[in-house]
Amino acid sequence: MRDELAGFTIGVTADRRRDELAALLQRRGARVVLAPALRIVPLADDSELRDATRACLDRRPDVLMANTGIGMRGWLEAAEGWGLAESLHAVLSQAYVVARGPKARGAIRAAGLHDQWSPDSESCDEVIEHLVRRGVAGQVIAMQLHGDRQPECTEALEAAGATVIEVPVYRWAPPTDPAPLHRLIDLVAGRLVDAVTFTSAPAAEALLRAAGDRTETVLEALRGDVLASCVGTVTAEPLVRRGVPVSAPSRARLGALVRQIVDELPRRTVTVKAAGHLLTLRGHAAVVDGELRPLAPAPMAVLRALAATPGKVLSRTALLRTLPRGADEHAVEMAVARLRVGLDAPRVVQTVVKRGYRLRVE
Repeated sequence: MRDELAGFTIGVTADRRRDELAALLQRRGARVVLAPALRIVPLADDSELRDATRACLDRRPDVLMANTGIGMRGWLEAAEGWGLAESLHAVLSQAYVVARGPKARGAIRAAGLHDQWSPDSESCDEVIEHLVRRGVAGQVIAMQLHGDRQPECTEALEAAGATVIEVPVYRWAPPTDPAPLHRLIDLVAGRLVDAVTFTSAPAAEALLRAAGDRTETVLEALRGDVLASCVGTVTAEPLVRRGVPVSAPSRARLGALVRQIVDELPRRTVTVKAAGHLLTLRGHAAVVDGELRPLAPAPMAVLRALAATPGKVLSRTALLRTLPRGADEHAVEMAVARLRVGLDAPRVVQTVVKRGYRLRVE
């Protein structure tokens, strides 16, 4: 078993494939915090989907925009339940099919349909640009929605002369239990996680929305100590728009996302030499001469502060500011004591009488 991510804590905001992503990260040694930001739920009333399906049968679409795999499969399964599967397949098989990404493409092909084009970026904007450039005046476009309506896409196509049939299959809803998401927000704000993964743009928006008056604090953490790891550029867009540097693989796959994290996180660590030991700081642990030493949040916070300026004396007051609100100077002394025990290298942290503590740099 590989342990490239041992000592790191990673938040997972996905819902549908959270267990798969968590397992991939845990197999590499990471501690995972599961906190779904949203969940996908079927439409409570499928009359809109049925009406959209009948509209496609009445006015055969010239173009099909398949946005998601789960959405296309849900649509075709619903049509089968209504006895309309064969008729829908017949009209869609004559359309120019655009699959926004690999999952949508897989669903299209599994249904026996043929896709003609996909964007490199997997973005709706690139799809719209392609269709407008190709020419859509007088054409009917069936747009399978992915969650919420996309009025900007619909309006752009209508402005180019198309008639758009919006096909709603599911919607995004808040998580059934919001507590894990709020706990993750606490951890991000306190910079107690090393990375947060996002597998959809709506999930990124939902986390920021749930942060409420702490949104800017969360954004500042994501701009600095906490890596925002997105499955693709489309997912990253809400964060990029807010000035967050993101990490994203070239291919929008969970495996590629994990490999990107494995490559990125260890390069963000701090390494110092103290009292003859080599220390590398990870999220909730220090690697001391190659040995992983897990640490509680308070000792870890003290170690981070001392490692930021090796050899410099930090007062108890200065170290107190790194601990949770409400702590006192006695808590600093306890954190230092626990740090020495946790590192199993007691000489690394030196007490400077009446001044404070420092890393013993030789």
